[in-house]
Amino acid sequence: MLPEPPQGKLLIFTAPSGAGKTTIVRHLLGKFGELAFSVSATTRPPRRGEEHGVDYYFLSKEAFAREVEAGAFVEYEEVYPGRFYGTLHSEVHRIWAAGRTVVFDIEVKGATTIKRHYPHDSLAVFVAPPTREVLFQRLRDRSTEDEESLKVRIERAGEELAYATSFDRVLVNDDLKTALAEAELITRDFLAD
Repeated sequence: MLPEPPQGKLLIFTAPSGAGKTTIVRHLLGKFGELAFSVSATTRPPRRGEEHGVDYYFLSKEAFAREVEAGAFVEYEEVYPGRFYGTLHSEVHRIWAAGRTVVFDIEVKGATTIKRHYPHDSLAVFVAPPTREVLFQRLRDRSTEDEESLKVRIERAGEELAYATSFDRVLVNDDLKTALAEAELITRDFLAD
């Protein structure tokens, strides 16, 4: 385990798939130079255009299991059957060592674990769709899943919506321009605190 660098802040964005958290996080990274993106590890294969170490750390199931055994993760979760995702301690330390605030784009259960692990210097924001139906339609419209995995994703998204009140803030992404402006205000207030 790495020695703990001076602890910094953590800005956690979470949501069910399709709610828009990735779009919001990318926008904030372009607006605030003091933020740095926490790259998650995953056992899923890369999608077209994704890069190892930029979008995710793509690990085999065996390598992921070795990291779990070594205590390398702040949190990890089997998000979909056979698909693991997690946050490496080394990733958080890398960002803090650079004197920046860690920003997460992470699934709901992982977000609750990080918030529990770092309760005082973190802000957890749940990005919510305007309605369940809008969320499910967004997932269908993305066309990134086959029918079976889409069904699993929709089922999980429905379960994750119940977690909204577990977080510090809820940001409804109905109109993207409005949601981005609100996300900027949330971030500005958090960084100034």
